[in-house]
Amino acid sequence: MIYVFDTSSLRSLQHFYPRVFKTIWNGLDELVVQRSLVSTREVFLELERQVVSEAVLQWAKNNKSLFSTPTPHELQFVSEIFRIPHFQGLIGAQQRLKGMPVADPFVIACAKINAGTVVTEEGWQRPGKRLELKPNAAKIPNVCSHFSIPCIDLEEFMHLQGWTF
Repeated sequence: MIYVFDTSSLRSLQHFYPRVFKTIWNGLDELVVQRSLVSTREVFLELERQVVSEAVLQWAKNNKSLFSTPTPHELQFVSEIFRIPHFQGLIGAQQRLKGMPVADPFVIACAKINAGTVVTEEGWQRPGKRLELKPNAAKIPNVCSHFSIPCIDLEEFMHLQGWTF
């Protein structure tokens, strides 16, 4: 199984201190070596611009090989996503005006082309303990649902790995 991490899930890792949650960080490193955990260059660029812990940023820099440049097939799928007017909202006005990196469509395309599962914290709501999509949102889980791409959050990813603490 290939897991394609979005910026939001990598950023969420900053709450799991490497000295305390060694199982998580060792597990992530192992998945990177196995090429089961991947991401895109745009996620790395977003991480560099956002406020994240030094531990997460250093881990990303140490594992830069997992942040791939989009392939021609992935770029073609990105254009397919944007053919749907509602999904053009994946890129915000401020991001367009300021020329900021936008990872969402590339994360989705990477998962689609590589038969992977997207891991993101974006666009979910938790009524009770049930994870649901935010209806009508131009968010990663909704786009994934439209294109039948598996999409989970970080907690579900850790559960699927069998990690307990």
